[in-house]
Amino acid sequence: MNQVGVIGLGTMGANLARNTARNGARVSVFNRTKERTDEFIKNHASEGSFTACDDLPPLITSLSAPRAILLMVKAGDAVDEMIRDLLPLLSKGDILIDGGNSHYRDTERREKELIAKGIHFIGMGVSGGEEGALNGPSMMPGGSKEAVEMMMPLFQKMAADDGAGGKCVTYMGPGGAGHFVKMVHNGIEYGIMQIIAECYDILKELGGFTNEELADLFDGWNQTPYLKSFLIEITGKIFRVKDGDADLLDVILDKAGQKGTGKWTTDAAMNYGIAVPIITAAVDARILSGAKDFRVQRSKEAPFELIDTKLPKKEGLAHCIQAALELSIVSAYAEGFLLMSTASTEEKWNLPLSEIARIWRGGCIIRSGIIEKYQAMFAGNKDAQMELRMLFSGERHHDWRTVIMLAIARGIPVPSLAASITSYDAYRTERLPQNLIQAQRDFFGAHGFEKIGKAGQFHGEWE
Repeated sequence: MNQVGVIGLGTMGANLARNTARNGARVSVFNRTKERTDEFIKNHASEGSFTACDDLPPLITSLSAPRAILLMVKAGDAVDEMIRDLLPLLSKGDILIDGGNSHYRDTERREKELIAKGIHFIGMGVSGGEEGALNGPSMMPGGSKEAVEMMMPLFQKMAADDGAGGKCVTYMGPGGAGHFVKMVHNGIEYGIMQIIAECYDILKELGGFTNEELADLFDGWNQTPYLKSFLIEITGKIFRVKDGDADLLDVILDKAGQKGTGKWTTDAAMNYGIAVPIITAAVDARILSGAKDFRVQRSKEAPFELIDTKLPKKEGLAHCIQAALELSIVSAYAEGFLLMSTASTEEKWNLPLSEIARIWRGGCIIRSGIIEKYQAMFAGNKDAQMELRMLFSGERHHDWRTVIMLAIARGIPVPSLAASITSYDAYRTERLPQNLIQAQRDFFGAHGFEKIGKAGQFHGEWE
């Protein structure tokens, strides 16, 4: 495919259009606001072969059949409206690609509607932010396999390198598989970002680390095999940025927004019956941060007495934090892969888990050194599986618990760190107290329960 139409010239759409043109394709561009199209052409016309279109019919006629059109518009109703406007202009065999963060159920619905009209539909997750979109993202296309195969030569040119001779793009599966994988990617991203933020809080509040010391610390961690990652790298850089005489980080309001993909991940996990406590806690933490006025009010109340635990020296605290980061981040990845594996079975997607790990090695926000271990593990490498398990033993495991105990004893909120170790403990516990919950449910609602070693449903004579 050597020609593509791009609709939507926001930051991601514009950079993907530029990426496409830089890799030899002729690109026709259209934006609802003509001024944005004009500005795009003014700034980037020299980067490749662009055709500016001021309406949808000229966009369609500028492309030869079969046409490929990339939609980079806001997820939700805007995608449906654009598809409705395009349909009368399209021919059988044309390809529509939704490159936004659409909900995977919407993608499935749209694909069914378009298949009936002879139009191929690709729901493609794209990760890497504005820099990745321009220089090489991780791309997760799903839907029409025939259309993905037609687009793959171009996608491979556009995608990031995986660091092992491959490109960060592969076919995810039918229906909404591509957007589901991107959604889970973002859920993992929520979890890892929250874990890092909680560790920063502990280092700052309990360890007394300056931002300069934190920058050095994170730069060092980014050279280690289990923490080397994009998010650790940019965190180290953030600590060094100034805003006049102040550190920029220190003047940023502590309210974090969300665009929905984290919430969608927790919703999907509940629907599939999978626990993702780290990701759920990260979503909750962002929501809770929004209650700024209430938090300020409560912070002025008389302080309660905290547990006076002995704090390790700076070096010792940093050592413990490193272990907590490693084990909690590994656990966040594990939650995401478990969710994808379960959904893949139920939806009959046959998600390529090893390949997903591979294309997350470059381009995307959660790219890291540890993801290579997951790639190997899902490819059947038992040594990689054992290495991941052994991370949770010995001194590293002790340090993980120490960090969380220190934070809770000193009143520092660590929802995702605490969730990581609580879920770990639950999965290694042979007998959990849910037998009491089953008894309670049967007592007040006659829901019934199972008995150990006996088949069938039972009721208790509670009164």
